[in-house]
Amino acid sequence: FNCLYQSSTFAAEMRNMILLDKPYVSDFLKDTILQNEIPVIETEVAKSFDLNNDSIKVSEIDAIEQYMEKPFLIYTNSENAIDWVNKNLSFSELPDKIDIFKDKFRFREITKTLLPNFFYQKVSIEDLYNVDYGSLPAKFVLKPVVGFFSMGVYTIENKEQFDNACEAIKKEITEVEDLFPESVLDTSSFIIEEYLEGEEFAFDAYFNYRGEAVVLGIMKHLFASPTDVSDRVYFTSKEIIETYVPVFENYLNELNSFFDLKNFPLHVEVRINDKAEILPIEVNPLRFGAWCTSADLAYHAFGYNSISHLIKQQKPDWETILKGKEGKRCSIVILNNSAGYAPNEIKSVDYDRILGRFSKPLELRKSDFTKQPHFGFLFVETDESNWYEIEKILLDDLKGYVEVG
Repeated sequence: FNCLYQSSTFAAEMRNMILLDKPYVSDFLKDTILQNEIPVIETEVAKSFDLNNDSIKVSEIDAIEQYMEKPFLIYTNSENAIDWVNKNLSFSELPDKIDIFKDKFRFREITKTLLPNFFYQKVSIEDLYNVDYGSLPAKFVLKPVVGFFSMGVYTIENKEQFDNACEAIKKEITEVEDLFPESVLDTSSFIIEEYLEGEEFAFDAYFNYRGEAVVLGIMKHLFASPTDVSDRVYFTSKEIIETYVPVFENYLNELNSFFDLKNFPLHVEVRINDKAEILPIEVNPLRFGAWCTSADLAYHAFGYNSISHLIKQQKPDWETILKGKEGKRCSIVILNNSAGYAPNEIKSVDYDRILGRFSKPLELRKSDFTKQPHFGFLFVETDESNWYEIEKILLDDLKGYVEVG
C-alpha cells in the first residue's frame, strides 16, 4: 500500500476521525489509518483491533469534547457504531441525521416529493399478517423499517409469496435478533413499498464541509432473477465510473436540499429505470459498503484509496485513476449462506474449491459462518472473456461446497 499513502497531518488538523466497531476491520482499513495517521476514537471495541500507534488514539472523552466544540466528520466501518454516536453525541444533530436514513419510512416521508406517486406503507410485525393484500401494488418489497444487509427483505408478486415471506420472517428474526443492535436492525416494524424497476447500483460518497457531494466509488448490483434481493455480486469498472459519477453527484446534491448535510459519509443504493430516473432504495449513514467491502474493492479495481480521499476531503482524479483499466471488471462475491443449512448444521466450507472457480481471485476473507449469515467475501478480477465465472457463481446456492454434520 505504500505507493498510495502519504503520511499527513491534514486529517488531524481537520479533526476528522474514525470510529471502529465490530464485526470486521480489514487490513486495508488498518493500513489506511496507520499510514495516514488518522485519529481513531479509542472505544473498548477499537482497542481490540490492535492499532499499534498511540499517537492516533483519541480518548472517548476527548473526542466528545472536541465534537462539542466543533463538529467534525466521523467515518465508521460498521453500523454497530451508531449506538456509540447516539449515546455520546446526543447533544448534536448527528443522531437525528443518522435516523433520517436508518428509518426507511421517515426517509420516504421526507423525500416523497421526489417520487410523488410512489407507494409505501409502514406496518408493525404484529399487524403484518393482517394486511389487506388487495390494497397493495402488484409487485412490492417487504423489509424492516430499520434494516441491514438484505436481512428480512423479500420481493413479493402474489399472495402465496407474501404468506411465505411472513413465515420466513418469523424464523429469520430468531436467527439474527442477537447479531446486531436495534439501531442497525429492528424487526419490530416493516415497510411495504412499491418495487422499483431498473438496474441497481451502490455507491460510496460524502458531503464535504461545504455540503457538496463527492462520489468515491460505484458498484453495479447483479441479481440472479427478477425476484432475487440477495447481495451475492457487486462489480465495478471504468465504464461504470465514467458514466455514473456525474449522474450520482448531481442526484446527491438534489437529495441534500432536504437535509443540508456537511462532513457526512454515506453508502447509497439506487435503481435507474428506463427513463433515466434515479429511484432511491436506501441511504446508509457514516459508512461505505458493509464489512469493509466497497472501499477495498475500489483499491483492488483501481489502486486508489477512497477512505483517505474522504478523510482529507479530496476528489478522485478519475482521469489518472482509470488509465489502463479498459475492459476490466472487479467484483465482490458475497458467499452468503444460501445452501439452506442452519449455521449449527455446517461443519466446514471448501474455500479452496470456491477459489478454483476463478481465473484471477484477488482476496478471500473467511467469515465465522456459525455466527454470521455468510461464509465470507471474495474479490475477483474478470474481463469479457471470463465473465461467465461471475454469472455462474451468481446462480449457485453453494450447497456443493458445504459439509454438514
